[in-house]
This record gives sequence, structure tokens and C-alpha cells, in this order.
Amino acid sequence: MIYENLPSFDKDFKKLSKKFKTLDYDFKILIKYHIEALHKHKIKADDPIEIQDYCGKTFKSYKVRKFACKSLFGRGKQSGLRLIYVYQPNINKITFVEIYFKADKENEDKHRLRKFISSL
Repeated sequence: MIYENLPSFDKDFKKLSKKFKTLDYDFKILIKYHIEALHKHKIKADDPIEIQDYCGKTFKSYKVRKFACKSLFGRGKQSGLRLIYVYQPNINKITFVEIYFKADKENEDKHRLRKFISSL
């Protein structure tokens, strides 16, 4: 599986890492047990979910709402962190588009997602 980050994703991640010290570790766990489980091992789960109207023949967009973060003690999977990514099954590639904290931002940046999708 190929993983790629948009520069804007890296900027978001760096900013959130300062606030949530365990984010890097939590992100690796999320990739291994949620994203790879769905796309690599075909194990269905309730999360990640497809973002309707942002899917095409060669790609699908997903939103992860159940992102467990140890820095947000006591909240478990309902930490408020959200992850947006695009999966291209034909080349087995995942591109991370956006990560945000729900308390800081209500919804994903659909303009950013649209802009990335149009470049595919």
C-alpha cells in the first residue's frame, strides 16, 4: 500500500501534534487497524465511511470519525479528531487530505478535497 500526504495535511498534522503529543503514535495505530483493515484485508467496519458525492470510478473519499487519541484521555474513539483521505484501489494508494479537531473546525474543507480530486 502506498501512502502520501498533501502538503496541507502535513501542516495540519504538525499543528495538531503540538497540541496532542500522542498523535503520531495514534495515527500509526489508526492506519494499521482501521484503514489497512478496510482496504488491504477487506474487513468491513463502521469507520471509515465514504463521503458521498466525492467518489469516482478510480477513487473513493473517506472520513474517519472514530479516531482514538491517548492525549484526549477518557474520550476513546470519540476524541473529536477527524481524518479525510482518498483511496485509489487501482494503484493501491491512499492520500491523506486533511486532519482536524472538531472543536476547532466543524466540517472538512470540501474545497481542498475537490481541488485534490480534480488533480487525479
